[in-house]
Amino acid sequence: MRSMDENPFAEWIGRKSETEDIVTPRLVASFRATFGHYLAPLGEGEAPLGIHWCLSPAMAPMEALGADGHPAKNRDLPPIPLPRRMWAGGRVESHGPIRVGDRVRRESTIGSITRKQGRSGELWFVAMHHDYSTPRGLAIRERHDIVYREAARPGGGRSVKRSDENAGFADMIDGSWVVETTPTLLFRYSALTFNGHRIHYDQDYATREEGYPGLVVHGPLQATLLYNLTAVSMGRTPRHFDYRGLSPAIAGNPIRARQSAENSSLFITEGVSGTIHMEASVQEHGEGKSS
Repeated sequence: MRSMDENPFAEWIGRKSETEDIVTPRLVASFRATFGHYLAPLGEGEAPLGIHWCLSPAMAPMEALGADGHPAKNRDLPPIPLPRRMWAGGRVESHGPIRVGDRVRRESTIGSITRKQGRSGELWFVAMHHDYSTPRGLAIRERHDIVYREAARPGGGRSVKRSDENAGFADMIDGSWVVETTPTLLFRYSALTFNGHRIHYDQDYATREEGYPGLVVHGPLQATLLYNLTAVSMGRTPRHFDYRGLSPAIAGNPIRARQSAENSSLFITEGVSGTIHMEASVQEHGEGKSS
C-alpha cells in the first residue's frame, strides 16, 4: 500500500467540534441487555466499558441521509469523495470511569487525513481524536480511525453460507467468549449507537451494493467485546487499548473473542474457520500517546 501526496482536505486537519450527551440509566440498561455477560465487572455506579461509543452520535433528519444510511453531509468530517465508510481501528486511553448519570462532553479534533492506494483501490484514512470528559475531569482519550473505500463492483456480493451459521469451534479455550452474531444483536447495537448504516440490517443492500456476503458485524461491537475481555483478563480496565479491524465478520456465523496463546497482551475476534476479524492489544506500562 503506497501513500499519495496530494491532499485536497489538508485545511480540515486540526478542525475541532464539541458535543455533549448524558449516560442515562436507560442507555446503560439497554447496553447491558444487549451484551449480557460479555461485560467486565466494574465498581458500583460505573457505566460498562465501551459505552462511550454510544454517546454523541451523528444525527441528521431522514431527508439528509445518503443511500448508505449515513448522514449525506457530516459537518465534522471532510467530504471524502468515496462512498463506503467504515471503522478501521483506534486507541482508547482510560483516565477515569464514566458513571451512570454523567453528562459527558466530547471534544473532537481531526488529527490526520491520508490518501493511499491499496490492492482494492483508493483509500482515505481519517484519524479523529476525541476527549471524553465528565464533571470529574478527563475520562477517555481516544483516537478513532475511519477508512473510506471505493464503491463495490455491482453484483459482487455473495449470499452468506447458512451451512456455517450453527457451526461450532473445534476447541474450547478457557476465558474465551463465543458470541452468536444474530441480526437482532446487530439491530440492537445499531439502535444503541444511532447507526443507520445499511450494511448492518439491510441484506440486499449489503450484498448487492457494498459487495459483502451478508450483514456486517459492527467494528465497535467487536471492539467492545475485546475491551471488556481485556479488563476481565487483567482484573482492571486497561490503561491503553489499541484495536484494528482485519476482515469483516458476517452475521449468522459465531465469533469468538479470546486472548492469544502466544502473546498475553494480544486479543482477537475470530471466525469458525480461524479468520481473524479484529485484533487488540493492551499496554501495561508507560503513558503512551494518542497519535
